Amino acid sequence: MCNLYWIALKSIWRKEVTRFLRIWVQTLIPPVITMSLYFIIFGNLIGSRVGNMGGFSYMSFIVPGLIMMSVITNSYTNVCSSFFSAKFQRNIEELLVAPVPTHILICGYVGGGVIRGILTGILVTIVSLFFVRLEVHSWLFVICTLLLTSILFSLAGLLNAVFAKTFDDISIIPTFVLTPLTYLGGVFYSITMLPTFWQWVSKLNPIVYMINGFRYGFLGVTDVSLWITFSMLILFVTVLYIIAWRLIESGRGLRS
Repeated sequence: MCNLYWIALKSIWRKEVTRFLRIWVQTLIPPVITMSLYFIIFGNLIGSRVGNMGGFSYMSFIVPGLIMMSVITNSYTNVCSSFFSAKFQRNIEELLVAPVPTHILICGYVGGGVIRGILTGILVTIVSLFFVRLEVHSWLFVICTLLLTSILFSLAGLLNAVFAKTFDDISIIPTFVLTPLTYLGGVFYSITMLPTFWQWVSKLNPIVYMINGFRYGFLGVTDVSLWITFSMLILFVTVLYIIAWRLIESGRGLRS
């Protein structure tokens, strides 16, 4: 039975990876181009006037945040669009009636989102090497933060797809929630530069912790507690996974 479940999981992974690789011009190239523009505009043009930040050049400071931003966006988008398409075309009903546990279904779609997010992050990292020399302070923090964040936003994309009823619904959260939180998450600045009140407000933004945890992996500096960072990541992943499992198990918004 475990072997059958493993085959099912690999099949969903393969389908998800094939889906975004087949249209790689639309899924992988745009984020790389976008991040390249950020490197040129914010890193080279504006960064030369900003000077150092946190003891590092401005370009070195923003690179981890830009990599994480691409991972967050692509992990979320991949699962949200893929799962909603399956639901819209009624393909998801075939998986629901198959003798496959809900856990396999969730892990399959989330795994696809994680693979796309990490692959995009690797491509953005390669591009960043043309602008700055990257040094890794701790591979453990880089890998753990990257995986947990990618899993978290893949699950968030899955929940968005479950609740969405039209294609317009899957763009509401990225546009009005995800993008503002990401830009205000300390990608382009250190929150220590803000007045005390706004520092506390910024710490209510969970993306601040993810970006700072990832930045610590590269530079060894952070504006927030690393214990809080990983506690929040693990807590959010657990909560979103449980919610996704209960919704899919009950067929909420999936069965006609």
